[in-house]
Amino acid sequence: MKPILKIENLSFAYEKQTVLENINLSVNPKDFLAIIGPNGGGKSTLLKLILGINKIQSGSIKIEGKNSTLCLNDIGYVPQNTNINTDFPIKVIEVVLMGHTKEKKSLWGYSKNELQKASQSLAKVGMEKYKNSKIGSLSGGQRQRVMIARALFTNPKIVLFDEPTSSIDVKGQKDIYRLLKNLSKDVTVIVVSHDISIVLEYATKVAYINQTLVMHNLENSKTMFDTNNKHFCEVELLSLLQNNPQKSCSC
Repeated sequence: MKPILKIENLSFAYEKQTVLENINLSVNPKDFLAIIGPNGGGKSTLLKLILGINKIQSGSIKIEGKNSTLCLNDIGYVPQNTNINTDFPIKVIEVVLMGHTKEKKSLWGYSKNELQKASQSLAKVGMEKYKNSKIGSLSGGQRQRVMIARALFTNPKIVLFDEPTSSIDVKGQKDIYRLLKNLSKDVTVIVVSHDISIVLEYATKVAYINQTLVMHNLENSKTMFDTNNKHFCEVELLSLLQNNPQKSCSC
């Protein structure tokens, strides 16, 4: 299978401080990749490089074999903070239509086809019945679903999520991750998250980034923990506890 996203020998520094060093990453179509790691480890920088916000200094990022800067319309993005001016009188469907990027919008508003596409995007996230509601009247989890629908509006091949459940309660977090898992049947999902125990239930792969990158394939979770491996992070810890429940702390 050809990767939809391939990163090779990627390094990046702010002035003289190296943030990412020799990153190599291959993501296949319909993968659900979680990116984890400590604050300041380079997770957000990697997203910015994929999105073209930061300019590549060394190495390459390719989408389906093409330079990522030529394929930005194939990438959807859902930012961390969705609590933006909730008092502004804008309807849910209008927020989704703001994801319109591929074609020039008509001076006379959106076409019937565009409105239909926006409704379809909302249906994918279970929010179609709220399309005429004001965005400020929704809960945090509902607003996040609307932002996901906005990212889906242009039918991207990859959708990037930056801490998608940072301001949502535990039940809402699981609901969002179940939604992302369902979306990964049709689109590649890449999530930066600190919700390790939750995201591991749904992701197929995990990339641990702390300047360098270590990959974990969750489909081989039984052999994920290797005492001969110098790398040890939350993924190995959770795998060890799951496969050796008698070692779990009962205090």
